[in-house]
Amino acid sequence: MRRWRSLKFAAVGGCVFALAWLIGLGWFVYASLSIIPDHTTSTDAIVVLTGGRLRVERALDLLSAGQGRKLFVSGVNPRVDRLELLRVDGRPSDDVNRIAIGHEAGNTLGNARETAEWMQQEGYRSLRLVTSWYHMRRSLLEFARAMPDTRIVAEPVFAAHNEADPWASWIDLAVLTVGEYDKFLATLVRPEIAAVWPRVATLDPATQSGTVAAPRQQ
Repeated sequence: MRRWRSLKFAAVGGCVFALAWLIGLGWFVYASLSIIPDHTTSTDAIVVLTGGRLRVERALDLLSAGQGRKLFVSGVNPRVDRLELLRVDGRPSDDVNRIAIGHEAGNTLGNARETAEWMQQEGYRSLRLVTSWYHMRRSLLEFARAMPDTRIVAEPVFAAHNEADPWASWIDLAVLTVGEYDKFLATLVRPEIAAVWPRVATLDPATQSGTVAAPRQQ
């Protein structure tokens, strides 16, 4: 009887946890898709996190449109310089002096810290953050922690689906979004866990590997 009660409590607890997780996932997707960029005012800087489709392209468009004085590209492969970044995107090199790149970040936590250091060097107090829509919530959380006195404007990127195989694109996006939600939850509770296990404060839920032009996968 005691074993049966234990199993019953475990089953109920598991159901409650699963329901809470699903409700949270629904909020995460809705909140991420509901972010509307503010293009009425410019910021000191535009910051783009490499790793997703169309991110750098969007950031360069924003720079050309005067939405920021400088563009900082965080998490760039050490073998890639500013001119190569523009060549890969097929852009003229006119804006090269308004572009800075960071090679140190290997994850979202690193992006935030690398950007905070650059912002301090430049004396900037506001930035427009460019990353994929599903990655935006976690990025905003990390950046707000690293730069609590900086105004951050979200600029989510929505990559086009593969029309040749739309079902595969939707499945890939769903898997990616669920994984990002779990990473967001881990980031959310990291300070509490770090209070018990300090080493956690230096860890990011995601580990990335490099590519040529967009080296860090978020």
